[in-house]
Amino acid sequence: MKRFTVRACGPIKATLVIPGDKSMSHRSAMFASLAEGRSVITGFLEAEDCLSTVNAMRSLGAHIEHMGQGTFAIEGTGGHLAQPSGDVDCGNSGTTMRLLSGIVASQPIRARMTGDVSLSKRPMGRVIKPLTEMGARFTAEGGDGKPPLVVEGGSLKPLSYEMPVASAQVKSAVLLAGLSAQGETSVVEPAACRDHTERMLQEFGVTLDLGTPDSNGRRRIALKGPQKLRARDFAVPGDISSAAFWLVAGSAKEGSEITMHGIGLNPTRDGIISVLRRMGADITATPSDPTAAEPSGTIVVTGGKLTGTVIAGAEIPNVIDELPILAVAGAIASGTTIIRDAKELRVKETDRIAAVAGNLRAMGAKVTETEDGMVIEGGHPLHGATLQCFHDHRIAMSGAIAGLFAEGETVIEHVECVDTSYPTFGATLASVLGR
Repeated sequence: MKRFTVRACGPIKATLVIPGDKSMSHRSAMFASLAEGRSVITGFLEAEDCLSTVNAMRSLGAHIEHMGQGTFAIEGTGGHLAQPSGDVDCGNSGTTMRLLSGIVASQPIRARMTGDVSLSKRPMGRVIKPLTEMGARFTAEGGDGKPPLVVEGGSLKPLSYEMPVASAQVKSAVLLAGLSAQGETSVVEPAACRDHTERMLQEFGVTLDLGTPDSNGRRRIALKGPQKLRARDFAVPGDISSAAFWLVAGSAKEGSEITMHGIGLNPTRDGIISVLRRMGADITATPSDPTAAEPSGTIVVTGGKLTGTVIAGAEIPNVIDELPILAVAGAIASGTTIIRDAKELRVKETDRIAAVAGNLRAMGAKVTETEDGMVIEGGHPLHGATLQCFHDHRIAMSGAIAGLFAEGETVIEHVECVDTSYPTFGATLASVLGR
């Protein structure tokens, strides 16, 4: 059993290397595998979730060669996937299973997608519904829309789909299926959510119609199929969701200064910076190439004092992965922090609302759960505790950062799950603690 053992530390003064963006790593492997020709992907996150995508695409016919740390050469299939010889193992990765559902749905193949115990408990109904309307056939062997998921693809009809809830994964699955449908497929998102799929499809040669958000924040994204992807080289920037843990640690610990280079600054992902600035954080983000398809740059955070805030509404999709560590920021800050409109947290790798609230209460924080979030009365002294992470990487890392602000020793058990997104987190944490 792996564990993190953490004690409070002094000001953090460091330049940290943040691993590649998880969302973009998944998509780069998928899109290069669908493309015509050879692509070289650099900066790829070699974590378990993204490697699940690599292995899944190999099982579907792509030739993928590991060229060195973070570098893969991918010979694409030209959009013609092979019938897999066995189950397609998605590991712990919901992104792999949901996006692959859209890809496989458009192919004349049958694939049985499986996952680990955690993934097998996560609902897939949000992607099954629109893809079924397009003509694919699904069998959710786990019942109630849960994996294992059998997909029988083929010729699809285009679809105009209004998402009931903003979801980048649902949007991506429908657009990927639409690449092979005859005619226009469109998705209306009720609020802005991650746009990596749109940006990266365009990088791989796909023509999209990107609508302008209306007064209510609704936006229509459309493509006319069939379309082919063309190979290209792609550099994956650092993951702002991984940088988020150090953004909170650096902004809340007085006297700290943390610098991180090459971090993704996609405007649908940088909500963590806006929220922390609203809480009083001193954060500078300097883009290196604002014209790049996926902007990136240098982030410098300087320590100070935080105050509570409200995180809700349209900004929730932008910070959905960062809410566990923002809850830690709320516990450290003075005043009250309210998180609402985040019911989706209850169906992540674990029930993240219950997990975060329980762990913070174990450390002495005053946290009240609500159906779609929590209320945190900040400023109460934290003390060390033994915490469970419930096989959820973001819960494990959030607990470790909380331990940097607690009196005594904090132990987070069973942290093997951190390897799904940030394999070097433990080493970075040890360096911060001077070990």
